[in-house]
Amino acid sequence: MTAPEATSDASAKPAPPPTSWRDSFAVYLQPRVLIVLLLGFSSGLPLALSGSTLQVWMKEAGVDLGTIGLLALIGTPYTLKFLWAPLVDAMHVPLFTQRFGRRRGWLVFSQLLLIAAILVLAVSNPAESPWFAAFAALLVATASSTQDIVVDAFRVESLPESEQAAGMASYVAAYRIGMLVSTAGTLFIVAGFESTGLARSSAWMWGYVVMAALILIGTVTALAATEPAQSKSAEAATHAQTAAERVLLAAAGAFSEFLTRKNAFAALAFVVLFKFTDAFSGTMTAPFVIDIGFSKVDYAAIVKGVGLAATLIGGFAGGFVARRYSLASSLWIGGVLQALANLSFSWLAHVGVNQWALALAITAENFTSAIGTVIFVAYLSALCRNPLHTATQYALLTALAAVGRTYLSSGAGYVAKAVGWPAFFVICVLVAIPSLILLVWLQRRGHFDELGPVRV
Repeated sequence: MTAPEATSDASAKPAPPPTSWRDSFAVYLQPRVLIVLLLGFSSGLPLALSGSTLQVWMKEAGVDLGTIGLLALIGTPYTLKFLWAPLVDAMHVPLFTQRFGRRRGWLVFSQLLLIAAILVLAVSNPAESPWFAAFAALLVATASSTQDIVVDAFRVESLPESEQAAGMASYVAAYRIGMLVSTAGTLFIVAGFESTGLARSSAWMWGYVVMAALILIGTVTALAATEPAQSKSAEAATHAQTAAERVLLAAAGAFSEFLTRKNAFAALAFVVLFKFTDAFSGTMTAPFVIDIGFSKVDYAAIVKGVGLAATLIGGFAGGFVARRYSLASSLWIGGVLQALANLSFSWLAHVGVNQWALALAITAENFTSAIGTVIFVAYLSALCRNPLHTATQYALLTALAAVGRTYLSSGAGYVAKAVGWPAFFVICVLVAIPSLILLVWLQRRGHFDELGPVRV
């Protein structure tokens, strides 16, 4: 998720573009970039397990559509994670920090917590106790958001400027792949277990157990990685301070440094709203596809195949756009494309059960969403500058970005129920307008000029 280094100032020059296609490809094979790629997969995997995949599980279990829409509130930890991010920046995890280091210790610890939380969700039964399943999903979201705090800080601090572009593109692509594995992959696994004669509730349980095991990819990666030099420097600089002083420094520094910037509150509002069009439609995409007559296997096959290809191509297309154009222009392109992609689902609602129409809609959604995500992440990373509170500041920004997915989208099920699927996805386009108005406002006040010549 990063363009400049965490410690770079606004006047820093971007790294020169690769001189050949061979150089451009080789940077993706650098060990640090590969580490970031695998951690991106580990970060993306849990999100759908407490979101869209859980929605499909509950839909099959007969849970009311309005209640399924309210499950968006389970994402609350993603919006509040900045509250405990100072602890990640400043506190040591007994045994783990001493053995693995400041960032890696928290990585391993959060991943073990995440595995345990997914296993608790696996043994829940939404048909009999939907609220216990929701509580278990909340535990998954809390552990997942904690892992995100650490991974974001690790990524921003570990990559040199020459590898930032490749690292960010790899991270976003792997994050999206992780999400696809936990949606389409889980649905395939569950369908496979059902085909062997296993009861539906047991099939879902074992599907989630497999997802818990995949988190070990991130754990092994964290063990194989090395502690970022910036993190070691920050640790040395605050070594003489007490834990309470370090927490206070991380919290106060992150907030005060950002809020004293010009146009800070407008920028924060833009962070909240930029991905809202994606979030509002994404909350109901899986229930919509199932509701109009597709099976979960149909949905999974297209999401995993066509959707995966569209995501990868879209991620690197986003990198190309951001390298070719200014950050503000890139945000315009990403913002408009991800909004208009919702019309493909409105069209699908009219077409009905048609595999090619579903493939086109999923392609449009994944391709444009990946473009928007890469560009948006470059913007968020450009706002983080100090390794003393990288985790806190980035957590604040990504938590605000999750507000749209969590709170503003929580009523999406009721909107869809009231207006019908075709009109619902038109509304999903319209909710992008406030973010584009803010983008105009920030451009006119020189906000992006202050960030320097940011390029992906």
